[in-house]
Amino acid sequence: MNTRLVFAGEAIVDLVMRVPALPERGGDMLAASSSIQVGGGFNIMAAAARQGLPVVYAGGHGTGLWGDRVRAALAAEGIAVLRRPDPEADTGFDVALVEADGERTFVTSLGAETLREPGAWDQVRVRAGDIVYVSGYGLVVPESGAVLGAWAAALPPAALLFTDPGPLVADIPAAVLGPVLSRSDWWSCNQREAALLTESSDPVEAARRLARRTGRAGVIVRAGPSGCVLALRGPSSTGAAQPGLSLSDIPAPAVTAVDTTGAGDAHAGVFLAGLAAGLPPPAAARRANAAAALAVTRAGPATSPSRAELDQFLAQGGPPVPRR
Repeated sequence: MNTRLVFAGEAIVDLVMRVPALPERGGDMLAASSSIQVGGGFNIMAAAARQGLPVVYAGGHGTGLWGDRVRAALAAEGIAVLRRPDPEADTGFDVALVEADGERTFVTSLGAETLREPGAWDQVRVRAGDIVYVSGYGLVVPESGAVLGAWAAALPPAALLFTDPGPLVADIPAAVLGPVLSRSDWWSCNQREAALLTESSDPVEAARRLARRTGRAGVIVRAGPSGCVLALRGPSSTGAAQPGLSLSDIPAPAVTAVDTTGAGDAHAGVFLAGLAAGLPPPAAARRANAAAALAVTRAGPATSPSRAELDQFLAQGGPPVPRR
C-alpha cells in the first residue's frame, strides 16, 4: 500500500487491576489480578498494521520506563515513530480498575504524549493520500486540544481525516470540535457518543444528523453487536443540486463476547486499512464489523486480528479463529 496511516493521537500505558468492586473512600483492597499493557491509540495502530497498512505514530512519547514500553510495542507491530523521545518527561499512564461485571474506571496521568506547545504538530508532514487519525482524547485536553484541532482542521484536501471523538466528546470545547468535524472525511463514534452529539439514541437517525454537520464524506455510528450504520454522501438520486445521502445498516457476525475492550479500536483500524486497500466503504465496514466481532472473543485490549486471521474468519462465516 502507498497510503499511510498517520496517527495523530496518544499511545500510553494501562495499569490494569481487576477488583471485586471499587474500594470505599479511604479504604484498601487487594486486586484479583493485574497487568501492564500498552494502550490508548496503540490499539488502533496495531489493528491497521496487522491488516498491512503502513502506520506512523506522530504523537509524543517520553524518556523513561513507560516510553520504553510504548516504543517496544510499536516496534513489535512494525509501526514507525516520527518524533524523538521527550528528554524531560516520560509517557503518561492510566490506572484502570476493572470490576467483576467488566465495568472499568480510569484515572489518567498525562505525560509526554500530550503536546501543548504552539506549532507542535507542524513538523508532521502529511502527504497526498495519507490517512490522518485524530482522537477526541487529544482534542479534549486544555491547550494541547486546541493545538491539535487547529492543525487537523487545516490539513490539505488531499489527505483523508478520520476522527473518533471518543467517550469524552461532550467535554470537547465547541471551538475545537466544530472545525474538526467540518473538515473530517470520516467521523466514527459509538451509539452513546452519537446520541450526545445529536440527541438521538437511534443510530440511523444519529448518523443522518451527523452527516448534516460534516463537511466532506461519511459517518459511521457503531452499534455494538448489531454492527454499524454507514452514512455516505454522493450524487443526489433526484438530480437536486445538494448531494444525496445514503444510509446503510451493516450487520456484524454473531459471536460470544469475552472482553469488549478495544472493539471500537479494531473497527477503526480495519476500516481504514480496507479503504486504503481500495475497498468501497460498505465493504470496508463489513470487514471492520467482522474484525471487532473477532476481537471481542479474545481477552485483552489489542486483540484485533491479522489479515490472514480475518480472511479465515470471514471465509468460515464467522466462527472464532484461535489466537496464534
